[in-house]
Amino acid sequence: MPQLSMHSPVGDLTISAENGAIVALDWGRGRDQDTTPLLQRARALLDAYFDGEPVDFDLPLDPAGSAFQRRVWTAMCDIPAGGTETYGGLAARIDGIARAVGTACGKNPIPIIIPCHRVVAASGLGGYSGDGGLDTKVALLRLEGALL
Repeated sequence: MPQLSMHSPVGDLTISAENGAIVALDWGRGRDQDTTPLLQRARALLDAYFDGEPVDFDLPLDPAGSAFQRRVWTAMCDIPAGGTETYGGLAARIDGIARAVGTACGKNPIPIIIPCHRVVAASGLGGYSGDGGLDTKVALLRLEGALL
């Protein structure tokens, strides 16, 4: 599986692709570095994102997950940069349950590009499964100019 690693303000990241689509974004440096035009494009978009530029992550994505998880991840992509939505609000939008939305957020294999950090609890930030936990979630939301 082709992988490309990069440095970012929230730590080293590794982007993985398979069959012409992004399948994962993981914290840390990947062992293998086998770049493709798609991975180079994803890295360039992430670099622009971390530089504070408005970015549309219009990349082919193929995250592995259940039909419900994929519905949640697709709905997350509709939350604009600088905005947030509650787990309950997202659940209502897709006819789901807030707790199940939270579980799907935690299993998101392509964080940042699929912006699970934009989903928050009604009473605060909620959680974040990425490296650095809530500190990373706050850093990403601040980068986007979200009101916390």
